[in-house]
Amino acid sequence: MAVDTLFTDGIIAVREKYLLKDKIMRMCEVSADEAFRILAESGFGGGESVPSVHDYEQLVIADSRTIDDFIREYSPSQAALEYLLSPRDYHNAKAAVKAEYLGTEAGAMLAPCGIVPVETLQNCIRSGDLAPLGDGLAEAVEEAENCLSGGGAGAAVGAIFDKALYKHLGSACRRDKLLKKFTADKADMTNILTAMRSQDARFAEEYYVGGGNLSADTLSAVFSGEDAALKAFGKSGMEDFLKLCFGAKSQGLPMTAAEQKLASYEADILAANKYDLKKNQPFLYYVFRRRAENENVRIIFACLLNGMAERQIKSRLRGVKL
Repeated sequence: MAVDTLFTDGIIAVREKYLLKDKIMRMCEVSADEAFRILAESGFGGGESVPSVHDYEQLVIADSRTIDDFIREYSPSQAALEYLLSPRDYHNAKAAVKAEYLGTEAGAMLAPCGIVPVETLQNCIRSGDLAPLGDGLAEAVEEAENCLSGGGAGAAVGAIFDKALYKHLGSACRRDKLLKKFTADKADMTNILTAMRSQDARFAEEYYVGGGNLSADTLSAVFSGEDAALKAFGKSGMEDFLKLCFGAKSQGLPMTAAEQKLASYEADILAANKYDLKKNQPFLYYVFRRRAENENVRIIFACLLNGMAERQIKSRLRGVKL
């Protein structure tokens, strides 16, 4: 895959004009109808027309499609394409396996298409011919099917696909320094969250995903308290994330801040160096900003339509510092 990154940077420079940017915060401060007008006047969703504010999700879906089209057309490498789209394959495979086992339709559980067309994925699972899925995804599907037929729980199936995904990303991104770092750091954060929510180290180790820098043994220090964990983690770069988790736990709160940090991780890293982005980085930064804005639009309207206060809405946004 050979893409002229300078040409792509020019395309991005034009399209950046349509990012919502500070309009996101403004939308939190007004009524749902006024926020909807702001959105429509910004050309969000590619200009698609919907009947009312209650149909905002249609605009989010339409805008997401334009991002996906951009990724497929301008991705600077196969590694970038895999990093951005293959997580959906593993999500959709999980949904399809569960639906097939339960004798239901996957329907709303499915995410938009990743690398593998959703129809292909579902047909492979129904027919039992998994070869078109590729080794990693096929192995995860087979293991998940065996797990369910053996009485395994949905959480165990989820863990199978999570582990398979990080293994896939570790292989697909091994030659891309930045994407390799993203994969490793997100694996570490995922494992920390799992450990913080686990009753014991055995459970955390069972759901441990590979590809990170922290071993299962190192993560077990979480069960000895914050000081012990910080000492064990050393200079792993996960200290602030760990403190977020322990801070929430000590107050009996959900780990929302840590989850938000994980969700906006790539965009935050790239934003910190936005004036010195090189090679594939402007492309990645643009995509992650677009995705964050889409998620924030979804959050804003869900909150506005439920009568939530401005401060509460803003606290839920991704990549926003109050």
